[in-house]
Amino acid sequence: MADSAKIWLNRINALQPQPLRILNVCGGHERSLSQAGLRSLLPEGVELIPGPGCPVCVCPEEDIYHAIQLALHEKVTLVAFGDMLRVPVNVGKQGVRSLAQARAQGADIRPIATPQQALALARDNPGRQIIFFVAGFETTLAPVAAMVAEGIPDNLLLLISGRLTWPAVALLLHSGEIGFDALIAPGHVATVMGANEWQFVVNDHQIPVAVAGFSPESLLAGFWSVMRQRQERRLFVDNCYSELVTPQGNVRAQQWLQQVFTIIAANWRGIGTIADSGYALQPRYIAHDARQHYPDYANDARHRAGEMPPGCGCAAVILGRQYPHQCQLYGNPCTPRSPVGPCMVSDEGACHIWWEHSPVNGV
Repeated sequence: MADSAKIWLNRINALQPQPLRILNVCGGHERSLSQAGLRSLLPEGVELIPGPGCPVCVCPEEDIYHAIQLALHEKVTLVAFGDMLRVPVNVGKQGVRSLAQARAQGADIRPIATPQQALALARDNPGRQIIFFVAGFETTLAPVAAMVAEGIPDNLLLLISGRLTWPAVALLLHSGEIGFDALIAPGHVATVMGANEWQFVVNDHQIPVAVAGFSPESLLAGFWSVMRQRQERRLFVDNCYSELVTPQGNVRAQQWLQQVFTIIAANWRGIGTIADSGYALQPRYIAHDARQHYPDYANDARHRAGEMPPGCGCAAVILGRQYPHQCQLYGNPCTPRSPVGPCMVSDEGACHIWWEHSPVNGV
């Protein structure tokens, strides 16, 4: 471990911190701290709780089902970020459970890594309908918005399943049973939306906040900050990722988001419908809205708040109410090779991360 990380650990231990439950919203944070083994290095009583910051995990079943049906029954090419292809939905034994299974049955489904790949595919195939299944948070939706604002081909449609991050945290804070005492805010989202977006956590709930990056040094600085804030009873939003994050964020990216998208109530898998938490295309871009072109494949009956596969604990993991290994399906039968719930699919899903890095794996 780098000397600077050791310095932060010494500072943390010098505080002689009291028991503290720290929620890390971002799946990238969970992956970084698990890879570095930070849980085992922190003082006893300091808990690091995975939160709802995995877009693959919270993408609602009805959106994935819509995408599967489009790919199976229409002459289209559907593209999505790679992790989305393996997320399962609840169907009978003879049904198609994922985009990967639909692809195996002959549907033209292709994984991509960037929005520009979807754009290039549409331009290279002007006679083919391309549908981009967009699942993600602000950091994903901002470049998509920029792409749309600059103009996209007529044959490129968007199936939007984007979410804002802060409303999920606000829901947890208003749940009546707050399961954390401090918050590590997501660095990537704060790069776009600004550190000030998290001020409501301090103002309305008297909970310390630190924005952190993804190195052990930045994460440890964030942990030290919220511990110190709690001890000194001097609460604020501390920016421990100043290399990229500013108080106001990326104003141009925010303008693109406002130009292209409208904010709507949206369903989060395992959580339910949250007000003002989803993105939808503005009316001026309706010609590129896959939902408008193919409404018959929407299945409102699949909009069941909080549903996960039988026995799956992903909902409780997403809400920070249990650790991954406490799920009865964790490890048997649910593994990254054969995921039952969405949290075991993505490399930002808490269950997947714990399987790869946690010492309790296999317990």
